[in-house]
Amino acid sequence: MDRKLKHLDFIQGAINRLSTNSFLLKGWNIVLVSALFVIAGSKSDQEFTFLALFPALIIWGLDGYFLWQERMYRLLYDAVRIKDENDVDFSMSTKKMSTGFAGFCATLFSKTLLVFHGAIVGAIFIFYLLAR
Repeated sequence: MDRKLKHLDFIQGAINRLSTNSFLLKGWNIVLVSALFVIAGSKSDQEFTFLALFPALIIWGLDGYFLWQERMYRLLYDAVRIKDENDVDFSMSTKKMSTGFAGFCATLFSKTLLVFHGAIVGAIFIFYLLAR
């Protein structure tokens, strides 16, 4: 049982790191977009507001990637959890769990990411319209 528990600890560590990265990305997204709003407001250049769209979309993609990876590690965790003690090989590969590009896109537009990052992208457009 010790081997299985150790393997599950390794997987849980990867899941924790991915969720921490996702949390940090969300914070950086807010900081970057806010800073670009301030710069756009101080320069009185409404077109500059759209510069905030690039980091917002890139961070949305990265956050989606981390969540997609986290979901695959959760599937790996479930697979290892039901394995026999003798079958534990300490593999951290999620290739068998991968849902491919369709799974990544589904994760990218999941409810949680769509609400958070969609609100930021929406705020960029609203800020642009109000600045005009």
